[in-house]
Order: sequence, then structure tokens, then C-alpha cells
Amino acid sequence: MIEVLVVDDDARVADVNAAYVAKVPGFRVAGKAHSAAEALERIEELAVDLVLLDHYLPDETGLSVARTVRERGHQIDVIMVTAARDVATVQAAMRHGALQYLVKPFSFAGLRGKLEAYAALRRTLDGGGEAEQTEVDRIFGALSATPAPELPKGHSPTTAELVRRAMMGAEGPLSAQDLADRTRLSRQTAQRYLKLLERTGRVRLSLKYGDTGRPEHRYEWATSL
Repeated sequence: MIEVLVVDDDARVADVNAAYVAKVPGFRVAGKAHSAAEALERIEELAVDLVLLDHYLPDETGLSVARTVRERGHQIDVIMVTAARDVATVQAAMRHGALQYLVKPFSFAGLRGKLEAYAALRRTLDGGGEAEQTEVDRIFGALSATPAPELPKGHSPTTAELVRRAMMGAEGPLSAQDLADRTRLSRQTAQRYLKLLERTGRVRLSLKYGDTGRPEHRYEWATSL
């Protein structure tokens, strides 16, 4: 489980965000804080992997908290969750090591996308070892989460989400049959959803040539998104 500290000056907003986090598989709320001082105390007390960090806190800014976390040597990741949308703050958040930046107000789907992208990053990094360029691209690409496209008639949101997760978690390109095996969908259904993702730019298509002379279509999550 990924342990999350939710930091927001508004206790009601913190409760809502915590409830959102609890709904995402693989994540658990370790605690909540409503000020910079309280956030730093919780980080010292709890085993925290990720902080959802508001910028506007009553005593200090969220950026100062992120800076202090780094100075103290904590190996904790930060996603900024804030109404601050000026470019200077966004840029400063990047320089202080924030992995994601989610602007309020947002929906559950918006936060879920960020958390799932973070989980994909964690899975990629857990492999360790050295990274080739494709692996580096996957690591950086895992930080990008885009909302699922509006589905055409005849496509199921549940199936689309199943396919999206399978593609984001794949270690390399998949064929339609590979995807079907992973998701227990039919090959035809897998192919149909892959074509949809390709049209909307979520996956990239490549061709693998074998001995038969007929290329195999292979798909990979588009890390540039």
C-alpha cells in the first residue's frame, strides 16, 4: 500500500481529498494535517510515501514544506493539490521536486489519474538496475496522466479503464493478443479498444516483422502525454 498524507488548511477539503484517496486501489490515508507545522510533524511520526500538499497553509506555504522535507532528507514524494495556478508557483513546485500539480477544483477522476500515474511510476522504479532510453521515457511518461477520452457509442467505460490500466502497467509494447491475455478480453475487443487509444493519441503503434513477412501490430502507452 502507498501511504498518503493529506495536507489542506480546510479540514472539510482534507476530508474530501482523503475520501478520494481511500477509493483508489493501492493507496491508504496515513494521516491528515491542516498547517505546515502539523504536516512536518506527521511526516516525522508516520511512514509516509506520498504527500498531497496544499500551497496555501496558515503558517507557511506548501512550497516551504516541500523544501523542508528535502532538506531533512526524507524520501517522500509530493503532489501539489492547490488553487495556486500562477506560473511562478508551478515552476517553484517543479524545482522543489513536486511530481505532479493538480489545480483546484478537481474531480475524483482528476485525482485518481494523478495517483494512478504515480503508482505506475513506483512500479517502474521498483525494478531498479540501469535504464535504457525507452525505460527512461517510461519513467518520465508515468508522471503524465490524462483523462480518458469520451467513449464512442458501443464502448464500455469499465472495459476502457481495464485496457488503460493494462497498457500503463505494461513493461513494453503489447499486441492485441497480449492485451487480451492480460485482461481476459477477446482479441477482437482488445483490438477495438487499442485502435481507439491509438486514434486519441494514448498509445503508439509500431510494427514488428517476423519470418512470415506479415508485421505484427504492437502498441505502447504514449509516454509523451
